[in-house]
Amino acid sequence: MATAALPAPAYMSARDWSMLVLLGLLWGGSFFFARVAVLEIDPLVLVLLRVAIAAAALHVYLAARGPSFAAALPMAGAFFGLAMLNNVIPFSLMFLGQTELGAGLASVLNATTPFWTVMLANAFTDDEKLTGRKLAGIGLGIAGTAVMIGPGLFAGLGGPVWAKFALVGTAMSYGCAAIFARRFRALPPPIVATGQLTASTIIMVPVIMATGGLGMLADASPQAWASVVALALVSTAIAYILFFSLIASAGATNASLVTLIVPVFAILLGALFLAERLAAFELAGMALIGSGLVVIDGRLLRRR
Repeated sequence: MATAALPAPAYMSARDWSMLVLLGLLWGGSFFFARVAVLEIDPLVLVLLRVAIAAAALHVYLAARGPSFAAALPMAGAFFGLAMLNNVIPFSLMFLGQTELGAGLASVLNATTPFWTVMLANAFTDDEKLTGRKLAGIGLGIAGTAVMIGPGLFAGLGGPVWAKFALVGTAMSYGCAAIFARRFRALPPPIVATGQLTASTIIMVPVIMATGGLGMLADASPQAWASVVALALVSTAIAYILFFSLIASAGATNASLVTLIVPVFAILLGALFLAERLAAFELAGMALIGSGLVVIDGRLLRRR
């Protein structure tokens, strides 16, 4: 059944594009912070810390500035569904897939998220229908991601089929989450972000307690903890407020385009802070991704 919602705008506004780029920067930074933290902290424990610290910070924010989190309580069950689709399932599938596949292939498969989102939106919404322009732009973006990864794309290319399906499942889960999140558009984005991260924390606590992975935390360095805090506050709490604001104003399909931008900022931040050199193929891939976003936006082509 189609999801009832306000009609999606024909074009993204300048504010929407600014939020999309900023969100790409914040989630691109998550790779930078996680790269430091995961050297000393178990990945699943890192997931718990990420969502728990972010949820706590957002509860403090709501208590101090409002609105009241009580508005989320009637939709508590739906928040657990959103947490599963947007955090627990994709994080777990990505972790499993990357045990067998290289980071390059994983990035390309994750960049297919807008494709799955537009297909799901076409089937289950009334106002975000499939167009040739969207498909062409998404195709350019995925191709640009593959070019930008360059030789690293071939690392793990021959990995097991189940691992590739796990990464495709990650992208599909994010697509489902973007569509599912449309039902929260009546709630302020800070409440939606807080509800999702609170539910994710409740789900992850028994998982970590069962695996006994908290023992490593006592030995984590100050640098690792600083990365955890930055990952939670900047790349999670603030980022999800932006994400749900973008879904409310621009629609699920447009919000999912952030997965094309995230690898760009991940590489640029590595070049800026880790002295990693930018190669010609990386710049060419970024140009392709930019071209894809121009095609999706459509206004420049329409003027021509």
